[in-house]
Amino acid sequence: MNAEIAETAEFNPGGFNEYDVFISARSACSAFNVVGRGGERMPEHVLGIDVGTGATRAVIVHADGRIVASATEDHERFASPTIGWDEQRPEDWWRAATGAVRHALALADLGGSEIGCVGLSGQMHGAVMLDANDEVVRPALIWCDVRTGPQCLALTGRIGADRIVQFTCNPALTNFTVTKLLWTQQHEPRNWSRVRAVMLPKDYVRLRLTGERATDMTDASGTLVLDVARRRWSDEMLQATGIDRAWLPSLHESTDVCGRISTAGAEASGLAAGTPVVAGAGDQAAGATGMGIVAPGAVSATIGTSGVVFAATDRPAVDPQGRLHTFCHAIPDRWHVMGVTQAAGLSLRWFRDRFATDVVHQRENPYDRLTAEAATVPAGSDGLLWAPYLMGERTPHLDPDARGALVGLTASHTRAHVVRAILEGVAFSLKDTLTIFSEMDLPVSGIRLGGGGARSTLWRQIQADVYGQEVETVEAGEGAAYGAAIRAGVGGGLWPAVDAACGAVVRVAERVRPDAARRSTMEAGYAAYRRMYPAIQSIFRP
Repeated sequence: MNAEIAETAEFNPGGFNEYDVFISARSACSAFNVVGRGGERMPEHVLGIDVGTGATRAVIVHADGRIVASATEDHERFASPTIGWDEQRPEDWWRAATGAVRHALALADLGGSEIGCVGLSGQMHGAVMLDANDEVVRPALIWCDVRTGPQCLALTGRIGADRIVQFTCNPALTNFTVTKLLWTQQHEPRNWSRVRAVMLPKDYVRLRLTGERATDMTDASGTLVLDVARRRWSDEMLQATGIDRAWLPSLHESTDVCGRISTAGAEASGLAAGTPVVAGAGDQAAGATGMGIVAPGAVSATIGTSGVVFAATDRPAVDPQGRLHTFCHAIPDRWHVMGVTQAAGLSLRWFRDRFATDVVHQRENPYDRLTAEAATVPAGSDGLLWAPYLMGERTPHLDPDARGALVGLTASHTRAHVVRAILEGVAFSLKDTLTIFSEMDLPVSGIRLGGGGARSTLWRQIQADVYGQEVETVEAGEGAAYGAAIRAGVGGGLWPAVDAACGAVVRVAERVRPDAARRSTMEAGYAAYRRMYPAIQSIFRP
């Protein structure tokens, strides 16, 4: 989404270390005396946990919206046996989550009983399969696993593309959870025979914390078995796929309390038994909330491992061609549409790891070094273009077999040119979603930038120039973990509703205007970029 979406702990070009800590003055906390919904005095801190792709992050937030402390625990590297396959062990998410929570509590000098409520977020679409004893059957197929093309084709042929969109507001794509379940059913019948429950990545951590099987509307939207318009499991899709309804978690709105920390969860995490846990949200909806993207017209562009352009709506707006995802938002009676670039920040990380290893072990942040080099190159990269299709592509092509390309190389191009072309190519890819928004008459009243890409001065300016519109960044750069904490605050009674919470705590840090001189260059570059995919496709699909 997708999760996909925005893994800022994994990709951070602004000098953001994996154990960055934000400590505020504890003395300021004494002014708050928070009363919960039942009239009881509530602790004035909440916790957000984001189960990302590369790491899990825990963020402790005070009632005034300040980040008190945060900590990150990396996930283990899990080798994928085949190109296009990506798996992770859910047990490792649990290890990382408990480690990050304990570290954050220690940094904040807080006890578990001083946390009033917990919110969860995480990478979307991952297929966690459990047996009758809640033991993991096999490693989870995560959001970027695209092996399920045959299952998508078979499902679409059996039900019909129009009817799938009618039932779920989305087409059958390789990223969606149910296609991964169907793959397992077909290729691993022994594993499939053991399955008695299925859930999403953050909800596995919830299960270990509380013992409850639950999920929220936003994350469920990415399974392809949710009736997104009516906010309920789709009877038609469950029947067509043969998924047992009893295997699914209970459905909740994002700020609903749907569990409490169990004795075992408390022992593992350092939180207090009985602490309420809200349903939370998928990473994109949670990250958008942390940036204040909750009202129609508000749009975010987030660059993490993947890239997402996200627009809040007051209706389940659907792209007839299926190029965008239409999901429930983390607010009742509100939805969002979003487009996804599979390899956004991943493009720069790939280049760093393969072709810029000299900067990896230096004292300076390697992304800062690379983007500083790129800043010496003029807009347009002297004609060099990057197609960021390293992992296939979703928006707008819906093509898991798409391939990346660096086009227009000459003997005069340098590493700096290549890096700038990557930055511009990712921005062009995200602009594809804005172009579709315009076709659908979706309003765009403002664009806020998030993820690791928002920490780069150059990438912020490139995005403003490519989008042709002023862009903003917000003070709290914690993304999905911060959004999860906001939801915990609403569920715990710190704020009456998500809109009110965002109005109180989300503050603009910087505004960047497009440069008129570079604007025409970027328009020409985008026009050339749009011609790349058909040409690449003609090579790999003659």
